[in-house]
Amino acid sequence: MTTNGGLAALAQIVGAKQNEILGRWRDLLVATAGGAGRIKPGELQKQCTDFLAALGPALSAGANKIDDPAFASARALLDEVSKARANQGFTPSETATFVFSLKEPLFEQLRNHYPDDAALVATAGWEMTQVLDQLGLYTMEVYQRSREEVVRRQQDEIAELSTPVVKLWEGILALPLIGTLDSARTQVVMENLLQAIVDQSADLAIIDITGVPTVDTLVAQHLLKTIAAARLMGADCIVSGIRPQIAQTMVHLGVELDVVSKATLADALALAFQRTGRAVVRRPVAKG
Repeated sequence: MTTNGGLAALAQIVGAKQNEILGRWRDLLVATAGGAGRIKPGELQKQCTDFLAALGPALSAGANKIDDPAFASARALLDEVSKARANQGFTPSETATFVFSLKEPLFEQLRNHYPDDAALVATAGWEMTQVLDQLGLYTMEVYQRSREEVVRRQQDEIAELSTPVVKLWEGILALPLIGTLDSARTQVVMENLLQAIVDQSADLAIIDITGVPTVDTLVAQHLLKTIAAARLMGADCIVSGIRPQIAQTMVHLGVELDVVSKATLADALALAFQRTGRAVVRRPVAKG
């Protein structure tokens, strides 16, 4: 039996027994949690129906490699399914099950349709396994890329949220940093600070590193880049929140920030007021 004969038999089965295959396939997906709970029954039904509709013509064309143009529609559908399930929180195995669980109903229909032709059933079954394995692996690749995109997007959003620039007073900004500074995050910090300096016409920026766990040579370099960029925009910087342990570490490492520093944000704000000709005065509270 030739390869095309096995694929032709599969194509015939997909066309003639579509309803039976769909019913059995959908039941298997629900039973294995591959479609339960997070996908509406109608949506799952449509995904299965559309995939079979795309698979049949590819098999009829005799294609046994999924990079064949005949599989373009099937791959496009799996792109949508895999990306959707990555965003819906499906596991990799649940996503791959969408394709792999199709083997059982297809093989059952092969045996029922050709009960007296064991050679054809064996050949078609082997061809089916090869094709669906390729499609299953393709599904996993798309899923993995989609998850990586989700993680990168979440990291960018977290980085954006964790580097807010706060207006403390007219012309005075504060940039509280929390967590470790790396090259990517430094870029976000720098962009946010520079944009805020322009928007607020700020003269002073307080960079508070109370929430930075450690300051090593690399972190110091990132801070210096941010300070240098702010100075180019016409704003001076004050660094606050240098704890005793961090100060000792920086001395041992020979790190010099070349910028005015204060122990607390309050001290830095007081200095900022002084530089801008402002003062905080305690007023007596009227009694009665």
